[in-house]
This record gives sequence, C-alpha cells and structure tokens, in this order.
Amino acid sequence: MSTQENVLPNTETITYESVKEQVRKAVTEFLPIAKLKKGDIFIVGCSSSEIGGFHIGKGSNENLAEAVLEGLKPVLDEQGIFLAAQCCEHLNRAIVIPREALASKDDLVNVVPQKHAGGSFATALYHHLEDPVVVEHIKADAGFDIGDTLIGMHLRPVAVPVRLSLRKIGAANLVCARTRPKYIGGERAVYDVNLSGGEVRD
Repeated sequence: MSTQENVLPNTETITYESVKEQVRKAVTEFLPIAKLKKGDIFIVGCSSSEIGGFHIGKGSNENLAEAVLEGLKPVLDEQGIFLAAQCCEHLNRAIVIPREALASKDDLVNVVPQKHAGGSFATALYHHLEDPVVVEHIKADAGFDIGDTLIGMHLRPVAVPVRLSLRKIGAANLVCARTRPKYIGGERAVYDVNLSGGEVRD
C-alpha cells in the first residue's frame, strides 16, 4: 500500500457546502460558453476520492458525491439539459442516464451502480433519477471531468477544452469540454459561426 493511501489529506476546507458551491459556480460559468440547448446531454465523470484528496478509487465518499450532484443538477434542470454520470472502470465506464434522454435502447446494460462498482457519483445519480438506465456508450454534448476520470470516450466529436476560473473541485482537477460539429469541405467551404462556438477563422 502506498504512502498516499495511508496518509489522510487535510480536508478541513473540503466540505459538502464548499464542494456544492464550487460545482455550482463552475457549471454556471460553463453553460454560457458551451451554448447547450434543451435536450442536450452533459456528462460528468467524478472521483469523490480525488475531491477528498485521495488517489482515485481509494477514498470513495458518498457525501461529496451528493454535494457534486446538488451543485450540478438544479442548474442543468433549469435549462432542460440532461445529466449523465460516467461509472468507474469496474463497470467499463458505462453511463447512468435518464431513460427519456436515450435515442435508442441498443446499448442498454443490466447493472445497478454501487459505491465500489460504479462509483459514488454514478450511484447517487442512479438513485436520484425517477427512471434511470445504464448504457455502454453515449455521445454527450459537453461535460466535466472531476478527478481525471477520462470522459473523452463519451463526448461527441469534436471536443473543445474550456478553461474556467475554477481549476479544482475540492482537491480534484477539473477539466471541462464542449463539443462542435466537424468542419468539412476544405478551403472553399463556408462555416456556421454559431455551430462552431464562435471560433471559425478565415
């Protein structure tokens, strides 16, 4: 067992309320940049261990996971955006999502996320949703990676990094991404600046 796993981090300032407020602030700052629409999917990979200052998978914390959910979901719900949660590696990073957000039933899998097989955040969302399902793959429109959980496999192309004023949630790294449609057609093509997120260059 490594030294990191044996030494408790200084968690005095990492509380339910502080994490909830950090997440609320981050998503509130992010949404105008990402320009998401009603019905879009926002994916979150979240290591509650990393938020608390532990190595990923070594200190799962249901309380901190609930704080992340409480900071995110009301803001997304106000805009009609679906929240999806990426499970941990034990479940092959499967996705918890509301059934109404599914485009089809093709990728449904049968599993109920648990703290140590799915992760605290995915488990929290699963039990919070009225009709949750788990799928193997989605193409989300944007997302947060809290604690280096690697959400890229579930983002639609093309992913574009978004830098916020907040770089951490608790002790965990925060990496944010929006997506845009692919550019096609080469040098003679004309592109829609609204679809690109305002970054089309001549």
